[in-house]
Amino acid sequence: MKLSIQDSDKEQLLNQLGVANVKFQQSYPGDKPDRQPVHTVYGGANLFKADTCVRMGDIALNNLKTYAPNFVELARVLQLKNYEHLPTLEKDIADLTARLDAITEAERKREHAWLAYSVYNKIVKKLKTEPVEDFRIDFEDGFGNRPDAEEDATAVQAANEVAVGMQNGTLSPFIGIRIKPFTEDLKYRGVRTLDIFLTTLLEKTGGKLPSNFVVMLPKVTIPEQMTTMVRLFELLEKANNLAPGTLRMETMVEATQIIMDEEGRNPLMRIIRASEGRCIAAHFGTYDYTASAGITAKYQTMAHPVCDFAHHMTKVALGGTGIFLSDGATNVMPIGPHRGEHLSFEQQKENRDSVHNAWRQGFHHTTHSLINGLYQGWDLNPAQLPMRYAATYNFFLSSYDDAVFRLKTFVERAAISTLTGDIFDDAATGQGLLNFFLKALNCGAITEEEIVATGLTKEEINTRSFFRILEGRRQKTA
Repeated sequence: MKLSIQDSDKEQLLNQLGVANVKFQQSYPGDKPDRQPVHTVYGGANLFKADTCVRMGDIALNNLKTYAPNFVELARVLQLKNYEHLPTLEKDIADLTARLDAITEAERKREHAWLAYSVYNKIVKKLKTEPVEDFRIDFEDGFGNRPDAEEDATAVQAANEVAVGMQNGTLSPFIGIRIKPFTEDLKYRGVRTLDIFLTTLLEKTGGKLPSNFVVMLPKVTIPEQMTTMVRLFELLEKANNLAPGTLRMETMVEATQIIMDEEGRNPLMRIIRASEGRCIAAHFGTYDYTASAGITAKYQTMAHPVCDFAHHMTKVALGGTGIFLSDGATNVMPIGPHRGEHLSFEQQKENRDSVHNAWRQGFHHTTHSLINGLYQGWDLNPAQLPMRYAATYNFFLSSYDDAVFRLKTFVERAAISTLTGDIFDDAATGQGLLNFFLKALNCGAITEEEIVATGLTKEEINTRSFFRILEGRRQKTA
């Protein structure tokens, strides 16, 4: 066979291309298989206690049981699939529930009521076992500007409560603090709170941090703010004998300048790079962002088109980087206007209507985020938690069968490529499909057994990496 290109010339060109390819892969390693919480609850630092997340679960469950005492009521409020086929009389609802409780999951899946029944029961279980996935002890908007002595004391108190929570096992799986921004007027306060909190906490715990601890830096507009945080982290790690790189951070997308700078460029990638690998997530600040875009208070909602624009710009800028993205919060709380034990029928109805309307807004906002590929959002009140999980479980369960078919087909195609010795270089697509199931598994929407239907083994699922799955199968057939 005759060739025109000399081996030396070919090697030189392909080596140069290899350098460029590796550089690109380092910048865009793909989606992280790590667990991403479905939400972050922001709560004022002055209110935080070691058992805050446990108490929030109790409040959330009571809210759900009060305004949707059974799965049929919830399905009707949210108009879940097949809700129109569900009974209306209490006796019929009780009979249907008892029958569904008594049959197997495979049998339930053939029933019209399966989705609504499953969503409701998974919400109840979640609120009893892990009501809050991520909590941010807030020293910014949720705390406000207070005298320095008061914020100092609150930082100490919050750190002590975290230490107690670590000891008692009552913290959320992910936790962190949000300090004040590194603007000229607040940078000293932000640094002081960070220092007091971490120094106090590490002294109390013997140098240990909670699992998945992170520091949120809000209102970032320039890379230098991120670089300053990195240098501060280095000082804190050295002073407290922490391994280099232990402290991690998040940033917030809440100003138009972080979407487009003075030169008409999107600066997000430069801002992330300025964190030198320490930034793991970017959270959207709905109300600060809409305000910075000139939207009046009445129309500052997650459904405003300027939010979708910011979301898509953020996804385009950070897609494939492994940075977790989070949407913002719904500001309509599902809390009735009337309080007390002896309410009139009219007052009870007003409460129910108010809560149900807020539920629908929260449910639709979260569903909109999920459809747009934002798998995390904010919650501000325990009464919002049921709808966070209702939307999340409905999203994953209603898409399950289609996702199983797609991933199973993809796995089989990958297996054929492996067996024939071909290089299967579309692992990123496989990882994207796998991530759907990993996210569903992490939040309790499905079990490991339900992922096995895709053709993957439990061992392969636990690698959380489609590339490793392919490598393992290739080695077995070698």
